[in-house]
Amino acid sequence: MKHWISAARPRTLPLALSSILMGSFLAAGSHAFSWTIFGLAVLTTTFLQVLSNFANDYGDTISGVDNVERTVATRAVQTGAITRVQMTQAIILMSVLSFSTGSLLIYEGLKDTSTQTIITFFSLGILAIIASITYTVGKRPYGYMGLGDISVLIFFGWVGVLGTYFLYTHEINLLMFLPATSCGLFAVGVLNINNIRDIESDIKTGKNSIPVRLGKDKAVIYHWFLLTGGFVCAVIYSLLNHSEILNWIFLITLPLLIKIGLGVSKGQTPAQIDPFLKFMALTTLLFVITFGIGQVF
Repeated sequence: MKHWISAARPRTLPLALSSILMGSFLAAGSHAFSWTIFGLAVLTTTFLQVLSNFANDYGDTISGVDNVERTVATRAVQTGAITRVQMTQAIILMSVLSFSTGSLLIYEGLKDTSTQTIITFFSLGILAIIASITYTVGKRPYGYMGLGDISVLIFFGWVGVLGTYFLYTHEINLLMFLPATSCGLFAVGVLNINNIRDIESDIKTGKNSIPVRLGKDKAVIYHWFLLTGGFVCAVIYSLLNHSEILNWIFLITLPLLIKIGLGVSKGQTPAQIDPFLKFMALTTLLFVITFGIGQVF
């Protein structure tokens, strides 16, 4: 069981839940909230994240990205703790669970809306499942072409936050693009730390992530851009939203973001950089919670 828990990568789950929490907080601030929708959204997002992690474990081993040279954050299929057949079955199971809870979520949130809206959300859900798998699995995994960042921005930011908000409110507020972009950019920041950590091994195996394309120094500059951009979007939203003092408590996360930026900048080995991956995920969750509290109260 411990190998399956490790393969599910629990430290990535706070990041997966961040977009759901942000959308839910924003909806609650607009006096629209449902525990049923929230529970189904959490389940669906958790299943999708575990699906993505299982697929990544499988795909990176099959492609040779994860091999015997990897010593930090080793994978279950790579080490033989879980067989390829077992992981394939787990990927299928997570796909079914994601689709099932996602269907219930769409029904509960959109049963009073138009057929076109329901079809749109079903399409987004299926696309999310496909994206979770094909990031590292298939003949041309898009994660190996440096397209993972834009996918994370879309699904962990815009689709995750705005989609969740719409399930509660049945409306789109353009101002919500700002906190949605904050979530998306911070999520990309987590992926960027992962890719900076693995830059040397990715170069050897032909995985063309953004850090591989840019080089370590420019990838660090890119990371500062992600951190700054995400934080500035939240500040702009608060300024435009005529916020009270309580709406600014998310500022407490600024020192943590700076610490992460400096840590990634100074880190020279995978072992030195790896801890900041979890740190970034938890800081993103803290940012969402503090930002969300300001919207509700």
